[in-house]
Amino acid sequence: MMKTAWKQILRSLEKSLNPGVYTVWIKPLRGTVEGNKLILTAPNDFVANWVRDRLLQVIREAATQVMGSEPKISISASTEKKTKPAMTTVRTKPLGKAPSATPLGLPIVNTPKPIPVQNWRFSFDDFVVGSSNELACAASRSICDTAFVSDHLFLSSEPGLGKTHLLHSVGQQLCATANKKNVRVACLSSENFATRMVLAIRGKQIDQFKAQFRESIDVLLLEDVHFFQGKEKMQEELLCTMGALRERGCKVVLTSSFMPKDFSGVDSRLVSRFCSGFLAHINRPDMETRRRIVQEKARKLQVDVPVEVTELLAERITTDIRQLESCLNNMVLKARLLNRAVTMNLAWEVLDNYAVQNPTPDFGHIIEFICKSYSLSEEELKSKSRKRQIVLARNTAFYLARKHTELSLKSIGEKLGRRHSTVLKGITKVEREISLQTPLGRQLEKTTERLTP
Repeated sequence: MMKTAWKQILRSLEKSLNPGVYTVWIKPLRGTVEGNKLILTAPNDFVANWVRDRLLQVIREAATQVMGSEPKISISASTEKKTKPAMTTVRTKPLGKAPSATPLGLPIVNTPKPIPVQNWRFSFDDFVVGSSNELACAASRSICDTAFVSDHLFLSSEPGLGKTHLLHSVGQQLCATANKKNVRVACLSSENFATRMVLAIRGKQIDQFKAQFRESIDVLLLEDVHFFQGKEKMQEELLCTMGALRERGCKVVLTSSFMPKDFSGVDSRLVSRFCSGFLAHINRPDMETRRRIVQEKARKLQVDVPVEVTELLAERITTDIRQLESCLNNMVLKARLLNRAVTMNLAWEVLDNYAVQNPTPDFGHIIEFICKSYSLSEEELKSKSRKRQIVLARNTAFYLARKHTELSLKSIGEKLGRRHSTVLKGITKVEREISLQTPLGRQLEKTTERLTP
């Protein structure tokens, strides 16, 4: 029984596994059954690690059927040393090339490396949701649920707006909640995928590479798929991989800096495959979302950041959340190293190290500009006075605040002691005068143009 048990397990695995997987990974194994133990020996460490990471559960199920109870399984690489051939004296020609060596067994150089177990850096718990990313976050959460209508999700955005955060959150959530004991997740960049493919071709191990991504994973999380533009062979492989994963009901999440319709040099079949799942775009975050991101990051860093500093960072860094968080990290680190408090002066010092493109004037700058332009004090501007000059200045402030900040009409009104309807009416009057190019309109246009970011 012990001698035939491994042969029976092999026959069971041959029936249940893909032929390529069985031939490449199972067939080279040697198995010995001792009581309730199954001892496996692989030809080398590479095969041992690969089987241990991806096929151990399948082997355990087959062994349980044959042996009648779940066995303890151990797998290790062969430690046998090849015996050196006996030394003999032979005549050799003085000139000529030495014969090339013939490789024996499975090569372990330039072969596809096992996909490492991912150390998830992000989760949904620390993702700040706003109007700009609400849909993408909801879709990412939903794909972790079996009730989601699509197993494919395509996320796009400009760099630094949260694609990687959501990708890792999906992986972390699936690993934590999946009904499968060991869900197999491959999370990597498109460049990494391409590099693995090239190494597999060079090492003549393309079948192993295909088995890795088509047969041996449950979830594929692939970043920056626009990398495949202009790379025909890699596009073909990715297309086949996605097709195989779809047939198996696996989940696929892709990210890119562009939507599929904007790709160039990509096979139309692959573009169609990208579009076959749910598409979600992440826009630049609004002022409120950026402010909450700074607050959440400060909370994690366990540092008290004044409201005005939070506002400043959120107003000055608008296009890249990664840069916004980096700026906060640097500011906090500088404060701790120099034993200083987090202040506006420190914030301005740190901001000088960042390329802030087209910074828009904040509300305080606008009020200062209006008071100077109309020769008023801030108290007069906020007063209940109905004098024509003050009303004109106030309406201009409403107009500029709406144009250059992301404050709502209600927020603008609250800052100047006015109702939402009053703000809207004032903005409408300024816009009408400017559009009609009345004398007052031309004067207002020149005044607003003097406001420099």
